[in-house]
Amino acid sequence: MNRPVRPGARGATRAFHHGLRVLSAAVALLLTSSLVDAQLFKLTREQLVEITADNPFDRFPDGRPKIPDALLERAKGLSAEEVWAVLPGKNYRNQWADGFEVLHPGLKMAGRAFTAQFMPTRPDIMGALTANATKAGIERYTHQYAIDQLQPGDVFVADMFGKRVDGPIVGDNLFYYIMKATKAGGLVVDGSVRDIEGLVGIKMPAYFRYAHPTPIREVMLTGINVPVRIGEATVNPGDLVFGDREGVYFVPPSLVQTILDTADVTHIHDEWTKLKFDEGKYKSSEIYGSPSDPALKKEYEDYLAKKLAELKAQRAAAK
Repeated sequence: MNRPVRPGARGATRAFHHGLRVLSAAVALLLTSSLVDAQLFKLTREQLVEITADNPFDRFPDGRPKIPDALLERAKGLSAEEVWAVLPGKNYRNQWADGFEVLHPGLKMAGRAFTAQFMPTRPDIMGALTANATKAGIERYTHQYAIDQLQPGDVFVADMFGKRVDGPIVGDNLFYYIMKATKAGGLVVDGSVRDIEGLVGIKMPAYFRYAHPTPIREVMLTGINVPVRIGEATVNPGDLVFGDREGVYFVPPSLVQTILDTADVTHIHDEWTKLKFDEGKYKSSEIYGSPSDPALKKEYEDYLAKKLAELKAQRAAAK
C-alpha cells in the first residue's frame, strides 16, 4: 500500500538531494584540484609523505625520502640478483626494468630517484602547465626546470614515454650538468639521448632506450617527483635506483637496509664457497648451496659470524 508523503518530508528530501549534489561537486572540485597539482606539476609534501609512508629515513624539504649516503655507497656493491632475492618476497614484483642501452657497463649506479614525467604536447594541457608555472614564478617550464632541482646523490629518472625522434632528454652539455649536480648519481630515461660521442667521455652511469641526433621537441613536463613508469616498473620519488650491466632496479627505501644486510651474508657465503672450491677436494654438491657435512656447516657458520663482526666494526669506525 502506498503511503501519502507529508509536505515536510518532500522538503527534507529535496534538501537532502541538494546537499548531496553540493557535496559531490565539492568532492569533484577537490579531486580535480589535486589532480592538477599532482600530475600536472608536483605533489604536496603531505601527499609525497603519504605515498612513501614506509620510509625509515630523513626526508628532503619537499618530502622525498633521503636514503643515507653511506647506504648508497654500500649499494654500489650489490648485484641485480641480490636485490631480486628480497623484493618479490615483500610483494614488490614490478620494480625491474631492462632492455636499455648502457653508457658505461662497468660502472654501477646507486642513487635516490628524482622523477620527471613527460607526455606528448597537447595545447590545452600545456596552457594550464604554463599558467601554473607563471603563477609560481617559473620563467621556463621545460625539462631543464626539473634538471635544475637535482641534488647530490640523485638519479634523474625520466618517463619520456619511449620517445625516440625529438625525444632526447639530454645531450653532452646537460648530461655534464647532471653529473656535476648529482655528483655522478646517474640518469635513467625511458626515451632517448643525443651527443653520444660527448656522453661517453663523462663518467656517470646512464641507461636509455635510444640515441638520436634530434633535439627535444613536442613534449611537456607533466610531473616532478611523482610516481612514474619506466618500462614495466613503477618508480616512487626517493627510491633507491640500482643499475648494473643487466638493468635497473627501483627499491623502496624501507627495504634498502634489508637488501644490503642480506647481500652481506651472500657475499661472505660466496667467498667461503670459492675458498673451499680452491682446496680442490670437494664436489660442488658438498659445498654449494649449503654444506652437507655438519663439520663443514659449522666451519661456514663460524666464518660467517667472524666476517659479519669485522664488517660491523669497519662501518662503525668509518662513521
